[in-house]
Amino acid sequence: MSKTALIFWGGWEGHTPARSANIVKEMLAGHGFDITLEQGTSVLTGSDISQFDLIVPMVTMSTIEKPELENLVAAVRGGTGLAGFHGTMGDSFRNETEYQFMVGGQWVSHPGNIIDYRIDIAKPDDPIVAGIGGFAYRSEQYYMHVDPSNEVLATTTFSGEHFETIAGVVMPVVWKRRYGKGRVFYSALGHTADEFDVPQMKTIFERGALWASR
Repeated sequence: MSKTALIFWGGWEGHTPARSANIVKEMLAGHGFDITLEQGTSVLTGSDISQFDLIVPMVTMSTIEKPELENLVAAVRGGTGLAGFHGTMGDSFRNETEYQFMVGGQWVSHPGNIIDYRIDIAKPDDPIVAGIGGFAYRSEQYYMHVDPSNEVLATTTFSGEHFETIAGVVMPVVWKRRYGKGRVFYSALGHTADEFDVPQMKTIFERGALWASR
């Protein structure tokens, strides 16, 4: 019996949600997943989403109805996996603290916008990042408010060039965590669908999503 995944997308178009959602759909389909792909959040009340093995939100700077959020939170607490990246999971619903608690963080700034920076692997023995090693990256360098209970797999260090008072701050970029019985994976990489062309970014997300799945 194949695994099942729900991908729902929407919000700010600058994060190319439709393109990114289709890339992730093809990625998961390649691992035998049966995919449900929907625009908007209404799908979260339209069926028993707790039956999905994995849910991938692909929504930025949007809103969610209370029953939709309650269903999503209950599904993950009950064992459905949650995986996502960049602002499409880390800046989805700014007013919803329960969602942010589940994700393990919330985007707050990206000083300098698109810049060159470095990703450092914090747990090289973890299967999600094993064999990848540190690498240079060009994108938004996310400054986030993060949960101290996250298991951090990769970090970045702010130089202070674009905001002097955060010089030397080591910020989590990739993490995994538990939320009830569910596994949660997050990567801050992936500003647009084009970043899936970066092998390290794609591999980290792919492995993380498979780890998160029930």
